[in-house]
Amino acid sequence: MIEILNPTLLDRARDTGALVADILQTLKGRSTVGTNLLDIDRWTRAMIVDAGAQSCYVDYAPSFGRGPFGHHICTGVNDAVLHGRPYDYALADGDLLTLDLAVSRGGVAADAAISFVVGTARDPESTALIDVTERALAAGIAAAGPGARVGDLSHAIGTVLRDAGYRINTEFGGHGIGSTMHQDPHIPNAGRPGRGYTLRPGLLLALEPWIMADTADLVTDADGWTLRSATGCRTAHSEHTIAITDDGAEVLTAAGTRTA
Repeated sequence: MIEILNPTLLDRARDTGALVADILQTLKGRSTVGTNLLDIDRWTRAMIVDAGAQSCYVDYAPSFGRGPFGHHICTGVNDAVLHGRPYDYALADGDLLTLDLAVSRGGVAADAAISFVVGTARDPESTALIDVTERALAAGIAAAGPGARVGDLSHAIGTVLRDAGYRINTEFGGHGIGSTMHQDPHIPNAGRPGRGYTLRPGLLLALEPWIMADTADLVTDADGWTLRSATGCRTAHSEHTIAITDDGAEVLTAAGTRTA
């Protein structure tokens, strides 16, 4: 299903996107050395409830997961790149943490992810991973607009990732979003320009470049959800929800947007 939002629903999408951005930035500030992933999940639940919103994750049970996800946020540490299920783990200095959040408010969902290093330790590999996903995300957004095709976005993202020397897994990528979290079209993190669905004003898309330091292969954790790098290498993931407008693309989940 591909939805095209009317102006009223687009305003609601802006509201939801601002909420997602605000929650993620609050969580980033609270995620310090010693913070438990289960505390991050509890904080997320409280902020969603206080905002009168609904989690897109708790009851989510797609074919690639083992039963309902059962938590309010995805927390990926170091080698965990996607669908990280929170568990009893205290963050250590230098951990590379990814927070991925999707919520719905007013009948419209928004989805975003940030990666950052916890504490004071900094290593070049982690910094490079985070930087390239953010640059690839910016390239994908710059390629989006009315009349562009999905392949244009995928090509822009993939060019940044490949030029930086990373291998790309296209099994999971960006997606349409609207009244539900995951919709068509699928937006892989590599592709050919001029191919695929033509973007129209009112379309919402979640773009999400993610990479692993030295592999393109994933393994599924024993929890049935968390996807990790097959070699145990570090990973990073950046994501924004955007709206296609008459003039280009509007980022709905940018940090610093005031929530209602």
